[in-house]
Amino acid sequence: MSRLPSPAKIFSLSLPMLLLLLAPARLASQQESNPETPQAQATQVAQPAPEEEVKGFTLPPEKYQQAVEYARARYRLYFISFVYGLLVYLLILGWRLAPRFRDWAERASRRRFVQVLIFTPLLLLTVGALALPTDIYGQYLSKKYDQSIQSWPSWFWDWTKAELLGIVIGVFLIWILYGVIRRSPRRWWFYFWLASLPIILFLVFIGPYVIQPLFFDFEPLADSQPELVAEVSQVVERAGMEIPPERMFLMEASAKTKSVNAYVAGLGASKRVVFWDTILEKMTREQALFIFGHEMGHYVLAHIVKFFVFLVGLLLIFLYLGYRLLHWALGRWGERWAVRGVEDYASLPVLMLFLWVLSFLASPAVNTFSRYYEHQADTYGLEVVHGIIPDSGRVAAEAFQKLGEINLADPDPHPFIKVWLYSHPPLDERIRFAQTYDPWSKGEPPQFVPGE
Repeated sequence: MSRLPSPAKIFSLSLPMLLLLLAPARLASQQESNPETPQAQATQVAQPAPEEEVKGFTLPPEKYQQAVEYARARYRLYFISFVYGLLVYLLILGWRLAPRFRDWAERASRRRFVQVLIFTPLLLLTVGALALPTDIYGQYLSKKYDQSIQSWPSWFWDWTKAELLGIVIGVFLIWILYGVIRRSPRRWWFYFWLASLPIILFLVFIGPYVIQPLFFDFEPLADSQPELVAEVSQVVERAGMEIPPERMFLMEASAKTKSVNAYVAGLGASKRVVFWDTILEKMTREQALFIFGHEMGHYVLAHIVKFFVFLVGLLLIFLYLGYRLLHWALGRWGERWAVRGVEDYASLPVLMLFLWVLSFLASPAVNTFSRYYEHQADTYGLEVVHGIIPDSGRVAAEAFQKLGEINLADPDPHPFIKVWLYSHPPLDERIRFAQTYDPWSKGEPPQFVPGE
C-alpha cells in the first residue's frame, strides 16, 4: 500500500488545483508483477501457502538492483516533471499563447461563457500536449520495469479521456473564477474558494459513479467472491460498523496494470471499499482480509473527510498566495506577456504556474499528513483482524513484504525522499511495526478497536 506520489495530474487533469481537490481518492495504492498469471484467474483469491517469517523488507540481489534502479528513475522523473512543468508554463507565457487564445475567444463572441468555452480547451490542451513527454516517460518506466501491461493505444485513450474530463471541469471552474475576479478584485481568492467547495464535494461524491468507471470496470464483490464477502463481514462486525455488501466492489485492473490496490473512495452515499482483482490474485485470503482492515480503517477513522478538510484549507492558502503573487508578477511582466490585468483570461497561466510551484512546495506537508493516516490505518487493520486471523502481525508483515516485491519498492529510501515524496511509510517501517505491535500481550488497550 505504498505509492510514490507524482507532481503530474490526478487522472491527468490539467488544473494544478485539482491535484488537491481529488487527492483523497488516492489513499492507497501498490503495484505487483506476475505477467504469466492468466487474466481469467484474476478474481481467484490465492490459497494460503507456507511462508518464511519476515524480519524486515528484503529482496533477492537481482530484484534488489531492479528496485533501486526503478526507484531512482521515478525520483528523477518526479523532480524533472516539476521543472519541466515550470518550463511549459513559462513557454506559454513567453510565446503569448494565452493572449492569442483570448483574442480568438473575444472575436468569436461577446458572451463570457462562450469565450470560456473557446479559451479553456485551447489552453488546457496546450498544457496537456506540452506536458505529454513526461507522462509518456512515466508509462515507459512502468512497462520497462514490468509494472504495467497496458498497451500504448489504450494508454493514450485514457490520457485523452482524462484531458477531456479536465476540460469539462475546467470550463466551469474558470468561468466561475473570472466572474468572481471581475466582481471582487480584492477578495476573489476567498469567494472563489467558497464557490468551489460545493463543486469539490460534488466531484468527490460522483467520483466512484462517474470518473473512476471511465477508466476501469467495476462489479459488486459479492458477484464473484461471496465467500470473501462473508469473511469481510466478520471483520466489519468486529469493528461495530455497517458496510453493506453493496458498498464492496471489485475493480478489473488486470486488463491494464499489474498494480495491486485496495482503496476507499467517495463521500456519504457514494463511499465504498474497492478491491482490485489483482489483489485477490496475488494475496492469500488472510492477507486480503488484513488489507481490507487497513482500508476500513480509512473508512471508520474518517480519513477521507479529514484529508479533504486539510486539502481545501491548503487550497485557501494557495489561492491567497496566488492572488498576491499574481498581482506582483503582472506588475512586473504583464506587458511583456500581453496580459491586460488579473481579470484577463490570459492571466490564467500565471496563476497556474504559481499553483504548480505551491503544490510542489507543499508536498512534504501533504505527504507527512498522509503517512500519519496510513500508519493509523495499519494500526487499525492489525487490531480489527486480531483474533479473526491467526497471528495478524505475521500476516500483515508478509503482505507488506509481498507488496514490496511486487511493487519493486525502494528497500532503503533516503530520509529526504521519504519526507518529500512518500505518501505512505516505507515498507521496512511498516513490516517492523506489524511484527512488534502487540498491546494485547502487554495488557494494554488497543488504540482503536476495543478488545474482546
